[in-house]
Amino acid sequence: MTDRIDRDRRTGDRDVRMVRARPAWTAPVRAMTRMLNTEGSQPRPRQAPDERSSVVDCGLYVDGVRQPGEHGYAEALAAARREQQGFVWLGLHEPGPAEMAAIAETFGLHELAVEDAVKAEQRPKLERFGDVSFLVLRTARYVEHGELTENSEVVETGQVMLFIGPQFVISVRHGDACRLSPLRADLESKQELLAHGPWAVAYAVTDRVVDLYLEVADQVEDDLDTLEAQVFGRNTHSRIQRIYQMKRELVEFKRAVVPLQRPMLTLTGPTARADVPKEIRRYFRDVQDHLTRTVEQVASYDDLLNSILQARLAQVTVEQNNDMRKIAAWAAIAAVWTAIAGIYGMNFDFMPELRWVYGYPTVLTLMLAASLVLYRWFRRNGWL
Repeated sequence: MTDRIDRDRRTGDRDVRMVRARPAWTAPVRAMTRMLNTEGSQPRPRQAPDERSSVVDCGLYVDGVRQPGEHGYAEALAAARREQQGFVWLGLHEPGPAEMAAIAETFGLHELAVEDAVKAEQRPKLERFGDVSFLVLRTARYVEHGELTENSEVVETGQVMLFIGPQFVISVRHGDACRLSPLRADLESKQELLAHGPWAVAYAVTDRVVDLYLEVADQVEDDLDTLEAQVFGRNTHSRIQRIYQMKRELVEFKRAVVPLQRPMLTLTGPTARADVPKEIRRYFRDVQDHLTRTVEQVASYDDLLNSILQARLAQVTVEQNNDMRKIAAWAAIAAVWTAIAGIYGMNFDFMPELRWVYGYPTVLTLMLAASLVLYRWFRRNGWL
């Protein structure tokens, strides 16, 4: 019995040494063997338990009326394709690459547009990938603040991207500058407009974004009025950093507004897209008018802010000159005392009034009188 145990132990030790002696290149081979099992199936990637879905809402619309019930986007798209006047509106909020890739496969979206929708670092534009149009909008929202400081955030920006297909529209929102849930509820009450299909949703989203531009422009104007009053006030202490911060916020707002003009011209000009309904083009023209007004406001604000900045710089230069004149005036007054004291500080035996009893108070009186005369003269000329 003891010999058998020793023999088994030696056999086990030999097996362990053989396992340890296997070359390192066999590990990938064993891993590949496990992946290619007898059924030929590959393991599915498991989703993280804390991974949230970016789908905010998915609605199926037929003849402008939302169909009851909750639908997955694949199921809703299949149902919309069975209807002649049906389409799907899928709303997403900051989707991840994996989820966006699955949605792109279902709806047939181009990979370049999908990459732009995930990164959300695009300027306003309108591109076409086959039957799908890709519209990028930059949203803006005014940030309330009690007082404008060097670090105040005035304008918050985000992005809304729209995939507009024959029977679907996908809205991808980044940031909280423009929420689309109230817009969806309002649009669902307008059956005649929504019956025009996905481009009606594109118009409604664009109109909401441009309306927010107008609101931001009006509130920025109030900040500019306050800043202008501070700069040109009698007791002004406005710092240049505040003006520069306001200019930076205005530049961010300008980047959202100005580039949108070209996509709007594409949708409303003579070479407008054929898949855009004529009635929706009229609505887009109204949005373009509002956008033009906002662009003009932003341009005027930029010019006004440049003028305020130049005026403040000129004020700083004038204030420095006034300080230099005051310093020079006080130095001239002190020079009288220094000159007289320097003369009588010389060690000469024969000097005027050197042995006079009233010499000391007389010299002090002379120095004070000369100082008062100089002070009054500088005061009259605006140096003090």
